[in-house]
Amino acid sequence: MFRLNNVKYKHILAIETLEIGNQQTTGIVGESGSGKTTLVKLLNKMISPTSGDVFYEETPLKDLNSIEHRKEVTMLPQQPVIFEGSVKENLLFGIRFGEMPIPENSELMDLLKKVNLNKSLEDMADKMSGGEKQRLALARVLLLKPKVLLLDEPSSALDESTEDIIIRLVMDYAKILNMKVIMITHSMNIAKTYTEEIIEIKDGKVKK
Repeated sequence: MFRLNNVKYKHILAIETLEIGNQQTTGIVGESGSGKTTLVKLLNKMISPTSGDVFYEETPLKDLNSIEHRKEVTMLPQQPVIFEGSVKENLLFGIRFGEMPIPENSELMDLLKKVNLNKSLEDMADKMSGGEKQRLALARVLLLKPKVLLLDEPSSALDESTEDIIIRLVMDYAKILNMKVIMITHSMNIAKTYTEEIIEIKDGKVKK
């Protein structure tokens, strides 16, 4: 799926070679500041390497249209943006931006249940707690049904019991849609429990 050859990004990353295959789930772990988020941003084409090449399905990312690539490989940052307005307006933001068909309210409500968010579509999103906003943003990217979902600490604002529930729900939903998930997590336990392959980043390099 992804392949990196001699990739460097400023002083943050220096990866000689890395392959992320077509397994359903991949975990990326490492200490804070190790370069995990930078790696995922490279995969999303949010940033470009200082040197070296990143390939997606054997095509160099530099040859791909950035907007089209991000529709297929969608990233949820650790601190996602929540817009003023209702829960429904927030859910539909990406759908409308991508000019995709507007789903029925029943589908939106079903997705809120999947991420354990007990809110109505009319509730104001900016009035919610940090954990609720994180779950709303997660529902928003799941609604886009990308081919590859990049998650940067998707449960960082949640308590431990809720974290386990949400990660399990996301992974189950991804399997139903045959969606690949690449997830940064601070928890080796979460990575071991929910991902098929674990990549550890240490000081900007892949730990062997």
